Amino acid sequence: MTTPAVKPGRLSGRVATVTGTSSGLGAAISEAFAREGATIFCIDLYPSPRNAINPATLKADDFNNRIKGQGTHERIRQALGEAYFHKADVTKARDIDFAIRACVQRYKRVDILVNCAGISVESTHIRALRAHETSEEDFDKTMAINTKGTFLACKYALKQMLEQEQLYGSRGWIINTASIQGMVPYYGTPSYCASKGAVVMLTKQIALDYAKDQIHANALCPGFLETSMTQNLQGEPETKREIELKHPFGERLGDARDVAKTAVFLASDDAAWVTGTNMVVDGGYMLR
Repeated sequence: MTTPAVKPGRLSGRVATVTGTSSGLGAAISEAFAREGATIFCIDLYPSPRNAINPATLKADDFNNRIKGQGTHERIRQALGEAYFHKADVTKARDIDFAIRACVQRYKRVDILVNCAGISVESTHIRALRAHETSEEDFDKTMAINTKGTFLACKYALKQMLEQEQLYGSRGWIINTASIQGMVPYYGTPSYCASKGAVVMLTKQIALDYAKDQIHANALCPGFLETSMTQNLQGEPETKREIELKHPFGERLGDARDVAKTAVFLASDDAAWVTGTNMVVDGGYMLR
C-alpha cells in the first residue's frame, strides 16, 4: 500500500482515478492533475496511445495499433509525481470493480473519478451515416464504452467514496466526459450523440442523488479537439476547415490541455458550489 505524497497544488494529497488515460483528453487531464499534486491511478486497455492514422485509409480504424513509447503513467512518474497504470475494460463490471479495489489497495482511497474512456466509431466511416444507415453493432459498441463504461466507473467509485473517511470539505468529485454533441447534434453521429446525451443526464442524476453525501458530479462537455478522435479530419481538409471556422475563439480546433484546466477546477475546492452542471469548453463553437 502506498500513501500518496502531499505536493503543493489545488489537488494536493488527493487520489484521482482516471479512465482512458493512454491518449487525448485522458492523458492531458492526468498530467494536469499530477501537476496540481494529485496521485493518478490510470485505467485503460493500453498504456500507450493509439497510432491514429492508417496510411491506407487515412482513418483511425485500428484500435490495437499502438505507438511505442512511454505511457501516461510513466511520463507522470518521471517528471510530475506518483501514478500507476491498471489494465481494464470499462465495459466489464468485474474489471472496473477490481480496478477501484486495486486503487484503494494501493493508495487507500478514491477522491476523484474522471471518466475519459470513449470512442467515436462514426468518425472512422468514409461518409456520415444517418440513423437508418447505422449498424446495430456500431450503436451497441458506442453505448457500451461511452455510456455503460461511465456508469460502471461511477457505480464502483461512488461505493468507495461513501465508505471511506471524508478528509476534505467534499466526500468526492466525479467528472464525466460528455461532449457538446451530448447537448446539440452533429451530422451523421447518431450513436455518439446518443451516448454523450446519456452521460449528461446520468451525471445530473448522480449529482442530485449524492448531493446529501457531499459528492460533486459534473459533466465536462468539450468541443472539437485535436485528438485521435479527430485525426480522421486530416484526410478531409475542407471539412476540418469548415469546423475550425465555427470557432470564434481562434478559428482552430481546441487542445486537450484547454479542457484539462477546466477539469482541474471541477476537481478542486474552487468548485465547492458547483454540481450537476454541463461545463462547456468549446472555444465558442456553440455560439455559431
